[in-house]
Amino acid sequence: MGLSRVAAVWSKIAGSIAACIACFVSGSALAAEPQPWQMGFQPAATPVMRDIENFHSALLWVITFISLFVLCLLIYVMVRFNHRRNPTPSRTTHNTMVEVAWTIVPILILVGISIYSFKLLYFEGDIPKADMTIKATGHQWYWTFEYPDSGDFSFDANLVGDKDLKPGQLRLLTTDNPLVVPAGAIVRVQTTSTDVIHSFAVPSFGIKEDAVPGRLNETWFKVDQPGVYYGQCSELCGNGHGFMPIMVQALSKADYDKWVAGAKTKFAKIDGAATQVAAVPSN
Repeated sequence: MGLSRVAAVWSKIAGSIAACIACFVSGSALAAEPQPWQMGFQPAATPVMRDIENFHSALLWVITFISLFVLCLLIYVMVRFNHRRNPTPSRTTHNTMVEVAWTIVPILILVGISIYSFKLLYFEGDIPKADMTIKATGHQWYWTFEYPDSGDFSFDANLVGDKDLKPGQLRLLTTDNPLVVPAGAIVRVQTTSTDVIHSFAVPSFGIKEDAVPGRLNETWFKVDQPGVYYGQCSELCGNGHGFMPIMVQALSKADYDKWVAGAKTKFAKIDGAATQVAAVPSN
């Protein structure tokens, strides 16, 4: 039973990897979502997330080497200096070369890691010239998205309940109105909140920005290719915290322009309130 369980797990992992590779090779629309028995990150959909993955992989090699090195030292000490092989223990208390080495080498490793991490932090925080701006406002427990650059309209994105899910839609991740953006464009996201602290997070984008009442925070992303991407509020914000997903649909420039044209009409505000969002065109 144990072996069959392990085989099933690895089969699912291999299937997920193969699906991701096939998706990139074929150039079809990507769907970044959590997978059963998933190990590692969701497929990177932005330059920031690719750099995060590279940093993670580099650190994994570093800590693996350090762990193996320390393990070898421990085994050597256990074998070389046990009581049977070394009945008369040495009285040595200091070794200048060893002490200098185990001080300097970790410092050099940390300096190398810090250079890479500071570059990544700067890349994440330095927002380039944006092609468009979206304002994401958190509420208990849904999001409001505003498009000030694309016609000044806005809409709410609420969780689709289990009984209303259609085939292929994901439970606890599907919203009635997805956040729609053009693929290949630099999107600046401004986050705020009307009640408590929320957090705008999309794992495949490599972004997580708090939405704080009375404050306007900023982050950015650039989606590589059209597809559907999922995130969730990542700040404990009350008993509806687990029911506040973020669904992002990246469209080609032509499809996005069609969506905006329809949204401007269907989002016409009546007495300050917006009507329902336009449907996303199918590919």
